Amino acid sequence: MKKLHYSWILIGFLLLSSNIFAQNGTIRGTIYDEGTGEPLFGVAVSVVGAQLGAVTDFDGDFEIELPEGLYSIQASFISFNTLQLEEIKVNKGEVTLLDNLKMSEFTSDLETVTITAEAIRTTEAALMTVKRNAPQLMDGISAAAFRQIGDGDAASAIKRVTGVSIEGGKYVYIRGLGDRYTKTVLNGMDIPGLDPDRNTIQMDIFPTNIIDNIIVSKSFTSNLSADFTGGVVDIETKDFPEEKTMRLSISGGYNPSMHFNSNFLTTEGSSTDFLGFDNGFRDIPTEGIAEIPQYADVVGNPGGEQGQLYQSILRDFNPTFGGTKKQNLMNYSLGFSLGDQFKHKNNTFGYNFAITYKNTSEFFKGAEFNLYAKPRESDQTELEPLESSVGNYGESNVLLGGLFGVAYKTDYSKYKLNFIHLQNGSSKVGNFDFVNTNLGAEFEADQYNIEYSQRALTNLMLSGVHFSKDGAWELDWKIAPTLSSIEDPDVRVLRFREPNKTISSEVGLPQRIWRSLDEENLVGKLDLSKNHVLFGESAKLRFGSSYAYKQRDFLIQDFQFATGNSTFTGDPNQVLIESNLFSEDNRNGIRYSPLFIPNNPNSYNSNLTNVGLYVHSEFSPFENLKAIVGLRAEKFDQYYTGSNQTQTIVYDNEKVMGDLDLFPTINLIRSIKENQNLRFSYSSTIARPSFKEMSFAEILDPITGRTFIGGLFQETTDGGTEVLWDGNLEATRINNFDLRWEQFLSGGQMFSISAFYKTFDKPIEMVQFLSDPGAFQPRNVGNGTVAGIELELRKSLAFLSPSLETFFFNFNGTLTESRIKMSEAELRSRALTAREGETIDDTRDMSGQAPYIINTGLSYNNYVSGIEAGIFYNVQGSTLNYIGFGNRTDTYTVPFHAVNLSLNKTFGASEKVKAGINVQNLLNQSRKEVFRSYGAEDQIFSSLNPGTLVNVNFSYAF
Repeated sequence: MKKLHYSWILIGFLLLSSNIFAQNGTIRGTIYDEGTGEPLFGVAVSVVGAQLGAVTDFDGDFEIELPEGLYSIQASFISFNTLQLEEIKVNKGEVTLLDNLKMSEFTSDLETVTITAEAIRTTEAALMTVKRNAPQLMDGISAAAFRQIGDGDAASAIKRVTGVSIEGGKYVYIRGLGDRYTKTVLNGMDIPGLDPDRNTIQMDIFPTNIIDNIIVSKSFTSNLSADFTGGVVDIETKDFPEEKTMRLSISGGYNPSMHFNSNFLTTEGSSTDFLGFDNGFRDIPTEGIAEIPQYADVVGNPGGEQGQLYQSILRDFNPTFGGTKKQNLMNYSLGFSLGDQFKHKNNTFGYNFAITYKNTSEFFKGAEFNLYAKPRESDQTELEPLESSVGNYGESNVLLGGLFGVAYKTDYSKYKLNFIHLQNGSSKVGNFDFVNTNLGAEFEADQYNIEYSQRALTNLMLSGVHFSKDGAWELDWKIAPTLSSIEDPDVRVLRFREPNKTISSEVGLPQRIWRSLDEENLVGKLDLSKNHVLFGESAKLRFGSSYAYKQRDFLIQDFQFATGNSTFTGDPNQVLIESNLFSEDNRNGIRYSPLFIPNNPNSYNSNLTNVGLYVHSEFSPFENLKAIVGLRAEKFDQYYTGSNQTQTIVYDNEKVMGDLDLFPTINLIRSIKENQNLRFSYSSTIARPSFKEMSFAEILDPITGRTFIGGLFQETTDGGTEVLWDGNLEATRINNFDLRWEQFLSGGQMFSISAFYKTFDKPIEMVQFLSDPGAFQPRNVGNGTVAGIELELRKSLAFLSPSLETFFFNFNGTLTESRIKMSEAELRSRALTAREGETIDDTRDMSGQAPYIINTGLSYNNYVSGIEAGIFYNVQGSTLNYIGFGNRTDTYTVPFHAVNLSLNKTFGASEKVKAGINVQNLLNQSRKEVFRSYGAEDQIFSSLNPGTLVNVNFSYAF
């Protein structure tokens, strides 16, 4: 009994202790050096009037547990002015966050800087300090801003960064340069996205409550990868959430021109399509068959073993070629995230978890995809149609994403493990009126399209950072393997010639395509830095290495169906009925022909390695002048296994690209005043072709009818005597020059003006393939230059009236002039097809470079009421997209005037409830590309109307 009695006393004591502990709250904060933006290690933080305190770690973090109440906190550090923090309220069981604290260097032994808790909460001071003192041109947005404005994902947040635009709601462009010259990294590491041929990963998969900062670097330093031109976007995820978070979010989107539409086109799919992948419903009928029988081999003996196998395969093809009309729903998405940190002895543990599910649909009515060319007669200027495709198509898209991260911090080390898995499934169904007038074909047809694409990405990243006890040395390492795949199972295209509903090789035989891509990536980095004194000032020496390995397997299996003596009613789903198929009794029935046998240029394997070494020094040679100089070396090798269509060129793991390059860089920062900088930078960088571009692959986009042709293919004319393209695709070398004056004002205001100049040696552009209308190929063109100016302004309207201090005007404008010196082949082709009165210069615009970009808006931010609202306008000037060749003329984008509205509201002092609404494309603009030629009216290349989308979002923190 006594033992039981003592046990109950012990349990009661523990419960009482737990209850007492629960009465405490926690103060957490991070302290930075105001002069450098670096976290301060070893700052003594004490509670005024109490014997309690803490010391900041190497991240500048501290934590103090206190009973509920109102406190004053004091931070002291040798050679720095004391920081006094007033009115710090502590609630039991809650975390009071004091982020972005700055300490200034010693000026007087009596000076104390005093700030209130409210001032701490409403500032992005730390990021502004980092931006002001960064070794490169940079912009960004911090976690503090995410809390204030209520953006739910990284794509929504980064639109607020100057010089940045979002393409398709997912992908980042910087200064108007397209994907080839823009890069997105995660925690400083290069990882592929759902489209491995893009340099940018889609941003809308990252919820903002797991992000610490998004940093946009616009100039190069040697510790970065050399494939850098327009800029690098670095998404930095949190190591340790400042406070426990558990948030559920839900959103819905309604587009009046697309949703609840009874004409939405769809087709039967698998039972797992709602999760973003096919469960085998669309598997290829030849799966597992070593030797696929062909019609020529079995027509004489259809009853034999091979003939029976041939018929079995034929009957396993899904007979559906056309979609059905069915009302679609509106867009919706769900998200859940969880994160916290806790201490054990002197060590800190942290974790983040997030899962996202998005289900969207789009219906494009009157979608248009055309081909035009110059007429043969030089006195005729108006363009002649070659092909026209006008119709409707519906797209259903599912994205399922999961992110998980854990972190562990000791006195002098920190370890971090991140896991990401993304799953995406997209289904497209279309019905088009097709007209062909090329080379006298003169026919009309009904075209039916069905396609499904599933993409998956799995990434694991392990990293560590270690400090010496005196803080002089820092070792940083990271390793990240990634597996990604794309499967396009059973892409289907069918045309009926009008008016007789016939099928022939002239209009195009029914086609079925299976495509697959599997890619493995392994990236590692090692960085070592040393703080020291040079010229009597603080300096930093950094050096390190990187390693990247990528390997891709790509395969297309393409089938055509000769229709024999079959007749049709015009119903696309009645073409492959049993009575029409090849059999012993109907040897002239419909049969399949595998176009990938015996030679398949669309089967290839590629791999590459890239080893980098760099040295990088930051120092101050003179007062108020900071220099950052560095040199990077990269050894890059790429290999290819595959062949062209005729097998006259066969590569067996042959090196198709190999180089050893040096990339020097220098950044100079002249501090004019405390809040003003004058910056100059020079760097040498590179842009290399992708696996797809460095191949013989021919990849059809069935909806648009356009074909991508790999850069290894040669194109000749005049019976092979004139080489239009030699198939020797090379990397682009770029020289970058930047000059910038910037001024940083209080409250996150800023003003800057920049000038930049870039030279391009052998830039890669998409050129129209002369011998195949609707085909486009990446080629090196003549050398080019880009010169531009950029103006950035964020200004409170308080200068007009104090009552307008919560209103901000934002403007970012970029004006560029680009020039390409044309190659001899291109210049000759333009001269031969010139119109009467047309003057042919030897230069033209650079592909993909917008002549101007305007991002502007008026926003309202009231941190007390929790309301943030704004109206934003974005437009990009008409941009050369595809390069014309011969009688094929150039295509340009038409300016898209995007006007978007947003309103976000945070409810309650605890900010647990957030709601928002935003309207995209308020002007209901269409996205268009046009053919443009001398003296001719512009003709539509492609036209899609995305409509006006209204999104409503709501989130609740538990």
